[in-house]
Amino acid sequence: MSKRDGAAVVGVGVAACAVCCAGPILAFLGAIGLGTVLGVAVFGVVGLVVALLAVPVVLRRRRRRRCSDPAAPVPVAAPKLRVR
Repeated sequence: MSKRDGAAVVGVGVAACAVCCAGPILAFLGAIGLGTVLGVAVFGVVGLVVALLAVPVVLRRRRRRRCSDPAAPVPVAAPKLRVR
């Protein structure tokens, strides 16, 4: 057996390993990618729901502030002085 024959056997072994293991490796990488896509989608949907629930609250508070007359006097309690 010469060095070339040994290299050929190793080459065939490497090719067989690549063919045999390529499917599971690609499936694993695909699952990671699919998990990432689902995570981003869920995060986006949760953010959208929070935004849809928060917008009416924020708008209601702004309307209340705008409805008050800014020129109207605001009652302020007189300070209490402490005398010793």
